Parts: sequence; C-alpha cells; structure tokens
Amino acid sequence: MRGFVAVTDPGWYERLSVEPGPKDANFWRPSTRAFRHPVGTPFLFKLKAPHHAIAGYGFFAGFSILPDWLAWETFGAANGVADLVTLRTRLAKIQSGARIAGDTEGRIGCCLLAESRFFAPDAWVRAPRDWKRTTQVGVGMDLTAGEGLRIWRECLERTTTMPNQLRESTDRYGTPTLRAPRLGQAIFRVSVLDAYERACAVTHEHSLPVLEAAHIKPYADHGEHRVDNGLALRSDVHRLFDRGYVTVDGEGRFVVSARLKQDYDNGREYYAMHGRQIAVPDALALRPREEALAWHREHVFVG
Repeated sequence: MRGFVAVTDPGWYERLSVEPGPKDANFWRPSTRAFRHPVGTPFLFKLKAPHHAIAGYGFFAGFSILPDWLAWETFGAANGVADLVTLRTRLAKIQSGARIAGDTEGRIGCCLLAESRFFAPDAWVRAPRDWKRTTQVGVGMDLTAGEGLRIWRECLERTTTMPNQLRESTDRYGTPTLRAPRLGQAIFRVSVLDAYERACAVTHEHSLPVLEAAHIKPYADHGEHRVDNGLALRSDVHRLFDRGYVTVDGEGRFVVSARLKQDYDNGREYYAMHGRQIAVPDALALRPREEALAWHREHVFVG
C-alpha cells in the first residue's frame, strides 16, 4: 500500500490540531491540478521547516475543485485558516511566490481528507530518514517496507493513545491495506454535489449557491454520510424533502404530496414536476439506495 506524505504549513496544523479528531479536513492547494491517488490512501502531514516531523494523518476521500467561498462555507476552520479573507490572502501569497496564476473564478484544488487526526507536539513522528529537504509539495511512499512502514506504524501507535479516538482494529500492525474512509458532513456535501455534476436531481438547477446535499435517511436517524444516502437538491426542494412533502418512488420518480396544497394552498411549481424521473449519477455505486428511499417514503413522506 502506498501513502502520500504532504508538506504541511504549521499554521494549517495549528488550527486543526485544536481538536485532535478524527474529522474531515480540507488540504487545499494553490492550483486546480488534480491530485490522483486512490480513495483510502493514507495522507500524512509533514510540517514545513524548521520542523522535520509528521504531525498527523488522514485518508484521501477525493479531490474536488471548489470556489473558495464554497470551500470556506463547507469546511470552515477545517481549512486551517481563521476566515475566508485569510484563505484568500494566503492563497494569493502562495500563488505569487510560486508564480502560479490564480483561477479567474476563485477556484482552488481541494484534497478531501476523512478521519484526519492530529498529534500533540510531544507525539510527532520523526520524518523519513531519506526525506529530501528540497521536497516542497509532497511525495508518494511505500508504507509496507522501510521508512514508510516505520512512520505508518508510529502514526497508528499515536492514534491509540489519543483521547476520544476510535481505536484501529487489532490487525493494524499487519500488512497495510486500503479501506474506504468514513466521511463526515463536509466531505459528504462535496461528494454528493460532485456525483450529481453540481445539478439538482429534480429541477436540474446548476446555480451552485442554491444547491445542497440532502440526506435521504438523516444522520440523526442513523443514516450515513454516504453518497448513496444523498441527493443533490435545490434548497427549496431539499426543505420539502426533509419535511415529507416530496419523495422519490420505487421507479425513481419525483412524487409531490397532496398535503402540500392542503397545508399551503400552493405548490403549483412542484406539482408540475410530479412524476418526473430524477437524475442520478452514472456510477451505480453512487446512485440512491432503494432501502434509504423506501425508509423516507415510510417514515417521512406525508402521503
């Protein structure tokens, strides 16, 4: 199994380490060039000079190009900065220093990191002995042998001693293998919007500021932050869905309850979409689970 050791700004670490995790984090980049690694790849945080240590790790859950405002709105302090102004200022400084042209629409490349954990300074892991000081961005590393295996084992050992952590399975010291990371709310939102190509599944609206990721089965009712438990919906449709005035039937058609007109003497726009086939992701694994939709029809939809 290969991991990626990323060079991390100490300020990013300091902001995120206030709460050790596990949690979602956004490792943003000053360019929109894609980060191509398998989902589940361990992503280790190596601090910049003068530090020469690894201060935590997470699991790569995907790459997305987001407007800076959406990155801030979605991840907040998990961007490792105090506010959107600081994010923009730091981004411009990095781009200027590296002679990278800023995106005209203010978009940034975002490595979405799930289950991120951060170590206290006295628990930092010594960086690989063969680390090249000239490495400025990061490097892939084999975690099954040599220095890669050492740092990965030491990271997992730190995890078992951190407070309020989910311990790794008892086979953690065996051969490392990739696994699907557990997503939090922030990555769920981005992943659902990307799966639906940033368009409402019902109205096909593409205006990003009004698009939301709806849970089919709410997290509070033991629904998971999984793309197949989500729908990309325009904000008004999302609210109606959460309140049970609309649902999706077993054939994937949009259904509007008669209660909407009874309760509000309105709903003409929504009734015009009644029976419409909803749009779903091309990938079968990302499409809404019928089990979740059936739960919504039974427990939320008012009929």
